[in-house]
Amino acid sequence: MPLAESPQTLLIDADDTLWENNIYFERAITSFVSLLNHHPYSAGEVRQRLNYIERATIAERGYGVHSFRHSLVTCFEQLSGEPIAPEQHKHIASFAQAIIDQEIELLPEVARTLAELASRHRLILVTKGDLTEQKSKLGRSGLAPYFSAVEVLPEKHHAAYRSLSAHHGCEACTTWMIGNSPKSDINPAFAAGLNAIFIPHRSIWALEHEQIDAPPVGCQFLELSRFAELTLYF
Repeated sequence: MPLAESPQTLLIDADDTLWENNIYFERAITSFVSLLNHHPYSAGEVRQRLNYIERATIAERGYGVHSFRHSLVTCFEQLSGEPIAPEQHKHIASFAQAIIDQEIELLPEVARTLAELASRHRLILVTKGDLTEQKSKLGRSGLAPYFSAVEVLPEKHHAAYRSLSAHHGCEACTTWMIGNSPKSDINPAFAAGLNAIFIPHRSIWALEHEQIDAPPVGCQFLELSRFAELTLYF
């Protein structure tokens, strides 16, 4: 049964909510770990160091594949103890390039669900990352016509959601943030006074893990197993 008869504003995440994303980064990391298997570090130790480096790189360079490639190079140099050779740099760059070259793979029933939702509600794409990369993915996905606006944020935190809501004239009680990340989609939306819908993905980036906060008074929360279930409520 629908939650409300009146039109709602649905803020919808992109990566791993509308299309596959993290699995391609995980494949790249697996290849990178294999490249380092002649050094005295376990796969877990390599991953732990890479996670640490990625946090620093994101703070300096933001999100995106180019930032990820920089993190891989930095990690290789730190763990190998020497500057990276041109051939090694080319090899590592190929891991990141494979992500860029990957065709967009929509998650099940996404296009049909968006078409139905857009006929009744206002949809705004709200993602974070590199502006060029994210807009390219949206264009290649074929989903752009369903959204009235697109917001590519440097970071998803409560202040960003409040600013976005004010800019688009969103009323908190009829606005929902929909995504797969507790850290970027659910908790900061709650902190901004918005409703939220969590749709878990089988592969979530290590830096996005976080417990879901209790919804503040006045905020509604749903957890769905599939994107298509949105049409049962909206």
